[in-house]
Amino acid sequence: MIKKGSYILGLTFLVLVVSSGFITVETEKIEGFHLDDNEIMVYHVPNQYENDEVALKVPLIGKTFLGFAQKMAYKESRGMIHLVNPYGYMGKYQFGKSALRTVGIYDFQEFLQNSNWQDKAFNALIARHKWILRKEIEKYSGRVINGVEITESGLLAAAHLGGAGSVKKYLRSNGRRGFRDGFGTSLSSYIRKFAGYDISHIEADADAKVNLE
Repeated sequence: MIKKGSYILGLTFLVLVVSSGFITVETEKIEGFHLDDNEIMVYHVPNQYENDEVALKVPLIGKTFLGFAQKMAYKESRGMIHLVNPYGYMGKYQFGKSALRTVGIYDFQEFLQNSNWQDKAFNALIARHKWILRKEIEKYSGRVINGVEITESGLLAAAHLGGAGSVKKYLRSNGRRGFRDGFGTSLSSYIRKFAGYDISHIEADADAKVNLE
């Protein structure tokens, strides 16, 4: 009798447990935090590369100077104004301290916080390089060296990478005397990537300085 009673009691308990799974539970829906019966939730978890780049990408404004500057900032630093690379180059355009001093910037901590200073420094250095390379721009524009057409904007981008002196050596050697920075980036790659931008409104100026006001 005891065994039979235990069996019936166990069976009753099992039936109760199983049947409880089919009981309808009334849930309270909080406004703004639920889906309707026919809605499907679709979501996307960004991967490492999307996290690194999506928020930093900027639209390129065609072949204008603004497009040129934005592309340079993205290529150099992904547009991060506070970045200092392992070689000490700073800001979204990655300037060296000596280059900044030539355009009148000596407060490097403020420079790293000030996007306006960085844009002005970029413009001033472009004007200086344009003066230094004025003869080369006139002489070599339209030629093809190492399979790349030479343009004014391409040469000025290359000067930003390796200095105007390196650009002169590259042109005069017909591309045999190249330059690569610490990360292996070549002058030729910058001449190609930044070709054909209209930067004619930046006047060549041997003494261009940044107005910090």
